[in-house]
Amino acid sequence: MQLAVPKELYPGENRVAMTPDTAKKLVRLGATVHIEAGMGIGSGFQDSEYTEVGAEIVTDRAALISSADMLLRLRKPELEEISQMKRGCIHISYLDPFNEHDLVQAFASAGVTAISMEMIPRSTRSQKMDALSSQANLAGYVMVMLAATRLPRIFPMMMTPAGTLKPAKVFIIGAGVAGLQAIATAKRLGAKVTAFDTRPVVAEQVQSLGATFLDIDLGDTGQTSDGYAKELTPEQIQKQQDAQAAVIADSDVVITTAQVFGRKPPVIVPRSMVEGMQPGAVVVDMAAETGGNVEGSVPNEVVDVNGVTLVGLGNLPNYVCRDASVMYANNLFNLVEDTWDKETGAFVLDMENDILPGCVITHDGAVVNETIKNILAGDA
Repeated sequence: MQLAVPKELYPGENRVAMTPDTAKKLVRLGATVHIEAGMGIGSGFQDSEYTEVGAEIVTDRAALISSADMLLRLRKPELEEISQMKRGCIHISYLDPFNEHDLVQAFASAGVTAISMEMIPRSTRSQKMDALSSQANLAGYVMVMLAATRLPRIFPMMMTPAGTLKPAKVFIIGAGVAGLQAIATAKRLGAKVTAFDTRPVVAEQVQSLGATFLDIDLGDTGQTSDGYAKELTPEQIQKQQDAQAAVIADSDVVITTAQVFGRKPPVIVPRSMVEGMQPGAVVVDMAAETGGNVEGSVPNEVVDVNGVTLVGLGNLPNYVCRDASVMYANNLFNLVEDTWDKETGAFVLDMENDILPGCVITHDGAVVNETIKNILAGDA
């Protein structure tokens, strides 16, 4: 089976879908691995490192795509590239199927089996394939580092002959994968950390990392079967905003992580609260690219609001692209290996598998994912 990895063309994207290590593992499984020339350079992987483990370097991108039995990549393809894929090809990447309806239809029309990495179900068995979590983990780390480099003071308490410096106060909103890593990173840097999440069940996790959990009674909240926070009502959002206002005003750094896959994130920090912070404070909005948790944040920009630095930079894992590539490439390999037939040297699309039905979007010329199928039916 021929596996191909084209270069990522999205501007500024340095993460890659395959490392020399995962290429080596796939070759050992019996796959023929083709890499587009220069594919790994953004993350520091040279073509020679891939050839050393048995992969072949291809310079003709169109030929690479059209001959592949399976395409592995990070970002979704351009529509015109789907028509280049051969019928029956399996394509695995992030796809944003909740919003990219034309892309989904194009995959179905071309007879390409499209697997969405965002749709990997959250279960114990699928953790090693969960790319959303692996990348969010790194995003949590990066957000704290972005804040630390922009804050005009240090994070830890420091006792010196010239006096004692108090620790920075960091408030983290959202204690999912990214939030918990942000808490852990800020604590390692010596900050005094407070965190809030709409799910009271995570309070113990927050406290185990040494942070204070801000208890706000929002009534019935809970979490979905996949472990995500449930969407709040407008009344609950207002109650959250009111209760956290004093904490935000007293914080040196505020980090928001309420990014919801498939829909616009909630605005949980209004501009008035940003303006109420001390000059020099920093706010990092993880969800700026998709609508923002913070009123006034600008996607992919850093702006000043009355002396407060508001960071809306996106693609956060890309700041640590080498480690992000290692983690994503491992997620992909684990997914492929899970149903790989070593005797035939091929990936088996087993829809009785407990993972594939949730993430296979199109197959055999049709949209097969029930959730996406229902969304598309609403377009008609």
